[in-house]
Amino acid sequence: MTKILEIVWIILVGLTIFAYLLGQLHYINSFFVAILLITTFIKVQLVLDYFMELKNVTGKYRWIPSIWLGIVISLIAVAYYLPVSNTH
Repeated sequence: MTKILEIVWIILVGLTIFAYLLGQLHYINSFFVAILLITTFIKVQLVLDYFMELKNVTGKYRWIPSIWLGIVISLIAVAYYLPVSNTH
């Protein structure tokens, strides 16, 4: 189990560095935002599954955090992709 946690930790660090470097490009468009939201979903799901040990749990204790995460990520995506009008 320790080896799996080390691999998951390396994946989390890699995804975090990837997101940081993507942010440093200062060229953010809709595609990059979608990539960042997907990597965020993957990272949180890995933390839920392996470090909070919800991988082998059944029922609501596994699904509630995942559904909450999906809702939050979706709301962020909707807020980003909605057009903003500057009419006064």
